[in-house]
Amino acid sequence: MSTLDFSPLFRSMIGFDRLANALETAYRTESGGYPPYNVELIDDNRYRITLAVAGFTEADLSIEAKENLLTVTGQRQVAESEGNFLYRGIANRAFERRFQLADYVKVEEAHLENGLLHIDLVREVPEAMKPRRIEIRAAAAAPAIEHAAVKAAA
Repeated sequence: MSTLDFSPLFRSMIGFDRLANALETAYRTESGGYPPYNVELIDDNRYRITLAVAGFTEADLSIEAKENLLTVTGQRQVAESEGNFLYRGIANRAFERRFQLADYVKVEEAHLENGLLHIDLVREVPEAMKPRRIEIRAAAAAPAIEHAAVKAAA
């Protein structure tokens, strides 16, 4: 497996350290893993993460959003008398899945339905950060000159 060198980005991108770190982390992270998940774009400012967590209850799952990191953990409460299995193909293991969130992306809600954990996210950009249109006014130099001429005549 070849590796990419992101050090030129660190030299030329001032103030974008998190972006370069995110690229490097994304490249190093292998796809797959447990549990499988989808990331869906609902509209321009809404997203949904869906994790397949069959066998987990609400009490077994934990969702934490801290700064720009969303962490989903699952720890099943194992009963001592679960049975005597001849074959166990259904995963019964703990997991931790992390998602790097962009600035201003917040968790709106989460719900568990039919073995799927849905986490709805929304991007709420503050008014001060949104683009705004600047009005261009005409120069007001002509009236100021006329005003000066009127004073001189008086």
